[in-house]
Amino acid sequence: MKERIITGVIAALVFLPIVFIGGVWFYSVMALLAAVGIRELLRMKGIKLVHVPGMISLLMVILLVIPKNFWDFNYDIDTVKMYTIIIGLFSMLTWTVITKNRFTFEDASFVIMSTLYVGIGFLYFNETRALDDGIGAIFFVLFIVWATDSGAYFFGKSMGKRKLWPVISPNKTIEGSLGGLLCAVIVAVIFQVFLPIYSTVLLAVVAAIVIGVFGQIGDLVESAFKRHYEVKDSGTLLPGHGGILDRFDSILFVLPILHIVQLLG
Repeated sequence: MKERIITGVIAALVFLPIVFIGGVWFYSVMALLAAVGIRELLRMKGIKLVHVPGMISLLMVILLVIPKNFWDFNYDIDTVKMYTIIIGLFSMLTWTVITKNRFTFEDASFVIMSTLYVGIGFLYFNETRALDDGIGAIFFVLFIVWATDSGAYFFGKSMGKRKLWPVISPNKTIEGSLGGLLCAVIVAVIFQVFLPIYSTVLLAVVAAIVIGVFGQIGDLVESAFKRHYEVKDSGTLLPGHGGILDRFDSILFVLPILHIVQLLG
């Protein structure tokens, strides 16, 4: 626990100022985190980053992460991203032929899905920061996710009896999940009072519930990956926490959903 807290404090001291700075620094860090994230997923599958599928995936994920307001070329960024996905898809399928199925269709599918999962998640980190109140929106989401995680942990430890989804994550409980949502709502109300980003407290509460629910789903998705591939953590970059995906799994789910349901932007 001590190692986990120390790592968390150091990571916050490095990451939070970059959120404030924004611009090219923030976008570059998101691209770097996405690159590390895709490496972690490919590593679970036994696919090397310094290999044709890995390099294609890396290029795709970096292009996917670029936000609209950071693109100065004549071509529309959404079109570029669509072509990138199409070219990447057919490149992966072609590689199955070149390798005579040593790199299989299942491998190609895994790489494409992983690239989209990581790339889209970190893209919406950038898109959220680019909003008029992007700093406030990101801090709101971060605090709600942290409150949900902490609440789920402490309520689960003290009151948890009924397992939430034991096949995927044996330690998570229904009581912990509900406790996490309660903490998310409390933090959302406090945040709205002192640094409002929504027009009403009710809307902030709705956003907190959406963040809490989908954040926990994102956490379970990452747990499902790790259980399937029989690894404890996605990586070892953050002592006491695991890898980048272990720390950002909730947010990679939450930010795109918030934009889809128009609770951000």
